[in-house]
Amino acid sequence: MSLPFRLLTEADVKAVLTMDDLIDTMASALKRFSTGRVIQPVRAVIPVGAADALFASMPAYVHAEEKGNGAALGAKLVTVFGGNAARGLHTHLATIVLLDPETGALLALLDGRYITESRTAAVSAVSSRLLARKNAASLAIIGSGVQAGSHLDALSRVHTLRQVTVWSPNAQRRETFVKQRLSGSGRGPDIKAVSHAGEAVVGADIIVLATSSPEPVVESGWVKPGAHVISVGACRPTQREMDPALTARARLFVDSRAAALVESGDVVMGIKEGRFGTEHIVAELGELVNGAAGRRSDAEVTIFKSLGLAVEDVAAADLAYRRACERGIGRELTM
Repeated sequence: MSLPFRLLTEADVKAVLTMDDLIDTMASALKRFSTGRVIQPVRAVIPVGAADALFASMPAYVHAEEKGNGAALGAKLVTVFGGNAARGLHTHLATIVLLDPETGALLALLDGRYITESRTAAVSAVSSRLLARKNAASLAIIGSGVQAGSHLDALSRVHTLRQVTVWSPNAQRRETFVKQRLSGSGRGPDIKAVSHAGEAVVGADIIVLATSSPEPVVESGWVKPGAHVISVGACRPTQREMDPALTARARLFVDSRAAALVESGDVVMGIKEGRFGTEHIVAELGELVNGAAGRRSDAEVTIFKSLGLAVEDVAAADLAYRRACERGIGRELTM
């Protein structure tokens, strides 16, 4: 017997998920992960052909909560092909398979590109809500791609931003990024592009590093006391986008200890070089959601090193599926 499943395109997913929903959903998912309510391995990654291409599989089973969210089961299949930019395609593409946790049957097949884009920024917003200073009002973004835009959206929902400064290596792209986000209404933060990364970072309360650089793009001396740094690039053990002196100086938080100690070059290379030990990771973000101590003073620099977890994708996909069923969105198919 063939059972029906729901097909949700990127447009379908966008129609049912809001950033505010995702921020709350990610906080819950991270808490469940860090309190042992999620079963997931560190993602399996294989290189594909050229050095700038990879394929990763990210399965997760999320236990039901006693009150609130139910169980969820699924996996994200994600590719990163750096050469896609020259083809006019997204460099990061993904598909999410959602399964019935009672039977294992296919429930839904979802485009995962937009979920990856949005849930990453939503997790960063959770980190900033918990770790940035309460009066944080200035944001520096290093990068001008998809993640730069989603982070501006997400962080604007947890902080009253007055100033946003953007830098990326391509002057045209950073100027275009700014122009696309200037409403002309006079509301919202002042957004400007600058010609040097240091100019963007110096004085910023919150710093987002959303790059594809395998080498550090920010120097420790640029980062003022009390800043919160969010690093979402450099997801391989041979890459890092932060000055190692900054990583050593700051109070370091991660989404997953197990993943950070295997995947994050900012962590892996720092330990290998003897700059700090595994205990330098203060806590997982889910532990902070559950009440663990985060920032201890207004002078402390905090870092959230984001790698992205399967539980985030499965929780977001589960929410999208339930909303789509309620609203009759998507196509019902059978194998």
